[in-house]
Amino acid sequence: MKTVLVTGASRGIGRAIATAFAKAGYNVALNCVKEKTKLDRLCEELRAYNSGKIIECVGDISDPDYVRSMFEKINQEFGGLDILINNAGISIVGLFTELKDDEWRKICGVNLDGAIWCAREAAKLMVQKHSGKIFNISSMWGQVGASCEVAYSATKGGIDSLTKALAKELAPSDIQVNAISLGVIDTEMNSFLSQEDKEALTEEIPAGRFGKPEEAAELILSLCEGNNYLTGQIIRMDGGMI
Repeated sequence: MKTVLVTGASRGIGRAIATAFAKAGYNVALNCVKEKTKLDRLCEELRAYNSGKIIECVGDISDPDYVRSMFEKINQEFGGLDILINNAGISIVGLFTELKDDEWRKICGVNLDGAIWCAREAAKLMVQKHSGKIFNISSMWGQVGASCEVAYSATKGGIDSLTKALAKELAPSDIQVNAISLGVIDTEMNSFLSQEDKEALTEEIPAGRFGKPEEAAELILSLCEGNNYLTGQIIRMDGGMI
């Protein structure tokens, strides 16, 4: 039975991804930093789907020491890791000139540092088995940029570069690294938008609606179970927006 780790799994896209993999029969390790109650409830739900093992890993992935301990736990529980989904992320909305020093450090810590620490530890385990997949959750704003989300866009641009570079380094070990570049997904991250803003944004999307977390989860699951030659790709799912 294969094992997957999903970071930022307590809600939104991470929750949908964890649910999809549990239903498909995987062992699932779930990470979050502060929504432990939500993670507890999700674990109970997932345990009803299959005979695989579901474990919780509560901690801050921007801390490399925590990440090392999390992967040690996963290795002890499952004897390795087959798939890493770097999903954890936060957004900061506001004028770039008003961006605070600690806000920049925080968004880099979660969105970029966390993905790097997790990918580094996952790669160590995967190289030993000469197999594995790493999927990074990116955003279309990492490719085209978003006004008033400069810091977020910068971190997602970094995720895209991480994906392409790491894919080249790990390909000889038969490890695939790809990213899903998402458009506007209907999650709590977009809860700051007013109804008027949501309607205006919807009009810009050729598909005429926000994406669903479950749609992102279905795509990632299908890619993880399929082609082992696909690597280094930034795969867009944005309803045709860019």
